[in-house]
Amino acid sequence: MYYQEVYDSPVGKMIMVSDGEHLNGLWIEGQSGFTDAVKEGMQPKEELSVFIMTKEWLDRYFAGDKPKISELPLQLSGTEFRKEVWKLLCEIPYGETTTYGEIAKKMAKKRNKAKMSAQAVGNAVGHNPVSIIVPCHRVIGSDGGMTGYGGGIAKKVWLLNHEGVSVEEKRCVGMKRR
Repeated sequence: MYYQEVYDSPVGKMIMVSDGEHLNGLWIEGQSGFTDAVKEGMQPKEELSVFIMTKEWLDRYFAGDKPKISELPLQLSGTEFRKEVWKLLCEIPYGETTTYGEIAKKMAKKRNKAKMSAQAVGNAVGHNPVSIIVPCHRVIGSDGGMTGYGGGIAKKVWLLNHEGVSVEEKRCVGMKRR
């Protein structure tokens, strides 16, 4: 059985999902791919210790602190490839970005391959079940563009600005400049 609780964040309502011990999902309401990793039904449950820990982590993050991912008991469901990509996402420092192509190069090296598809990496990034905590918002296009984000490009831009990354000068794919 999985449990869920809602967290009100500056980027909108977020749905936390847990098996009772681990954080298995964290999605911005309306996010594409929502609940891909959770096949069973979810029951509302407040005051679960993992939800309390997650709320505290998120409160600190949105207050401008840099909490560590390792502070939370994550258990992510996905293919081995996706899990490897998500692990690389966790290595992107707060306030910094990388590209899908750079992650693809790291994955190719890890797997002893000459190259790896940036699109395959993008697919794995897009299926990240724990938004913000596993920082998929820190991955941008090779041209600096704000390509894809399950929660929406505007929220990706907000999160990067929150972390001190200036995106005003970067091309925002799918966003109109003011």
